[in-house]
Amino acid sequence: MITLRKYLATLSPDDQAAYAERAGTTIGYLRKALSKRQRFDGALARRLDEESGGAVCRHDLRPDVFGPAPKRPKAKAA
Repeated sequence: MITLRKYLATLSPDDQAAYAERAGTTIGYLRKALSKRQRFDGALARRLDEESGGAVCRHDLRPDVFGPAPKRPKAKAA
């Protein structure tokens, strides 16, 4: 949920509403779910991930459904 909260903070209110609509929900529902720490169903978690271009990770929203987030390769020092 932290990634969703951070992602929404980067968007204007109009962009937040558009993002939620593209994911098949409303910004009101997302705000309510964040405040009550509700779990999103797996399909919504996937759509939130896809519509954010991966900025909101489905693995963070529902690790019980999608498993732990894949590890990113470490950058090599120059």
